[in-house]
Amino acid sequence: MEKKEFQAESKRLLDLMINSIYSQKEVFLRELISNASDAIDKVYYKTLTDDTLTFNRGDYFIKIAANKDANTLTISDTGIGMTKEDLEENLGTIAKSGSLAFKDETEMEEDFDIIGQFGVGFYAAFMVADTVTVKSKAFGQDEAYEWTSEGADGYTIHPTEKETVGTEITLSIKEDTEEESYSEFLDEFRIQEVIKKYSDFIRYPIKMDVTKSEPKEDNEEEFVEFVEEETINSMVPIWKKNKSELTDEDYVNFYKEKHYGFDEPIKHIHTSVDGNIRYDAILYIPATMPFDYYSTEYEKGLELYSNGVLIMNKAPELLPDYFSFVKGMVDSEDLSLNISREMLQHDRQLKMIEKNITRKIKTELQNMLKNDRETYVTFYEVFGRQLKYGVYSDFGQHKDVLQDLLMFYSSKEQKLVSLAEYVERMPEDQKHIYYATGESNERIAKLPQTEMVTDKGYEILYFTEDVDEFAIRMLVNYQEKEFKNVSDGDLGLETEEEKQEAEKEAADHEELFAKMKEVLADKVQDVKASKRLRSHPVCFSTEGEVSIEMEKVMQQMPDGQGVKAQKALEINVDHEVFTALKNAFETDEEKLALYTNLLYNQAVLIEGLPIGDPVEFTNDICKVMV
Repeated sequence: MEKKEFQAESKRLLDLMINSIYSQKEVFLRELISNASDAIDKVYYKTLTDDTLTFNRGDYFIKIAANKDANTLTISDTGIGMTKEDLEENLGTIAKSGSLAFKDETEMEEDFDIIGQFGVGFYAAFMVADTVTVKSKAFGQDEAYEWTSEGADGYTIHPTEKETVGTEITLSIKEDTEEESYSEFLDEFRIQEVIKKYSDFIRYPIKMDVTKSEPKEDNEEEFVEFVEEETINSMVPIWKKNKSELTDEDYVNFYKEKHYGFDEPIKHIHTSVDGNIRYDAILYIPATMPFDYYSTEYEKGLELYSNGVLIMNKAPELLPDYFSFVKGMVDSEDLSLNISREMLQHDRQLKMIEKNITRKIKTELQNMLKNDRETYVTFYEVFGRQLKYGVYSDFGQHKDVLQDLLMFYSSKEQKLVSLAEYVERMPEDQKHIYYATGESNERIAKLPQTEMVTDKGYEILYFTEDVDEFAIRMLVNYQEKEFKNVSDGDLGLETEEEKQEAEKEAADHEELFAKMKEVLADKVQDVKASKRLRSHPVCFSTEGEVSIEMEKVMQQMPDGQGVKAQKALEINVDHEVFTALKNAFETDEEKLALYTNLLYNQAVLIEGLPIGDPVEFTNDICKVMV
């Protein structure tokens, strides 16, 4: 027999495909099974166009057989088979696709999909095999042919004996090396694992002889082994079934079978889209956060299938980062794949799916917030931080998508509320959405800065997570209502009369405040009479973009050292402490400095900031006591 050369640019191309294109060797089985499925599809399509033919689904299957003694793995099908010319064209020319040609030649309708459109998956067999032998008998033909190749050196074709129509591919598995184990693909449990992982939803039975055992009739302690043919794949994926056929339990079982998580999801979303791009998706919102969620080890993404064949375990392009907690899968018949089936050729299609999925997730979360508040709160307490990161990240690019999903603790409602609910309750005269920051709801409730806002009867949102204020600063406003920190220098709450009174107080005590500012030096930007304090003697207010809470967050970052809020020390001129300040200013400068430092450190402690010099602070307290 004459050996023929591959009709490709060079041996290097085949070497590249064998050694570089696929990241995991196990995908060779996926590729060969997909090709077998294609071959059966072609028979089915012929029956649709030829009234003399019938298609009995029970007659069509794929068979996997491992022979450890011969060191071979055989994949056979009852599909359309190949003529000698087909073998030359499809297997003799690298990257020549018989499936794609069949689709073109028959002008097949768009809604009939054939998986293998790029024709190189077959060559993945050489990743695990020294020799590949293909026996095939074409539909309607009497003769069968055998194609054999040991790789890049070429191939041979000659007539052979084969009783049934279809194709039989036999791989002579490579010997194991120190680096690679090839014999694992002769182990029946490993083969079943690969089939379940990649080809569970191929629509034809994938059969295999499976070794089983049962107790002997006369002695239950001894077992006898026997071989039984089993169908390994489930064939009908859950996402192809009508939603009316499925129960919540079915969705939960699928979640657990696919190992999406060890918890029970709080929500499932089953969607089918039939438009410019067609796809089915089942998405899950977990009840608990993965232990590695905020680590570099966590991988976001959905399982991606092309017509029931797993293409990627995690396709990150299908989810935005702010919804990275979502688990599930997408199956599309319209996705075109490149030569490896592990990279998508048309980003536009994937982006369209991602856009639709993002919109669907948001809609479902909004419905949950509206109609199942308790469940949404459960979800938000676990993943609300991620939504806030989504608002803050990418320079606020996604804020419009996420703002309606945010919740914060309310001073009035004593529970989590949405921004829409806050705005709906705002009095007509309220101009801003007020918020306060702190380590806990209890500490925020005691902040001196909240007094004036509370006295006005306005609701305050409590921010207790480090990302809260960063997200809100990026949001800027909601429904045209600007956010305002209760510590801001100007709360916009004073009446004209109150403003005039504050200006008079500032003028009357200008020299006292100037002296206190001199004592504190560069610790504060200003010392002034407070317009917000009612019962407390002192507090900080801030000017500029950096608040005190943001300063604390930035100080914890390696590159955030030196970032400071522009603080003003506000003094309650109606508090009895102010009388002591005035007396000290008039009679004892040393005592004024002592009181000023104590009041400053009191404001520092209220904010949860570290005291600059604890020893000096305790000495100052002792001086007052003496």
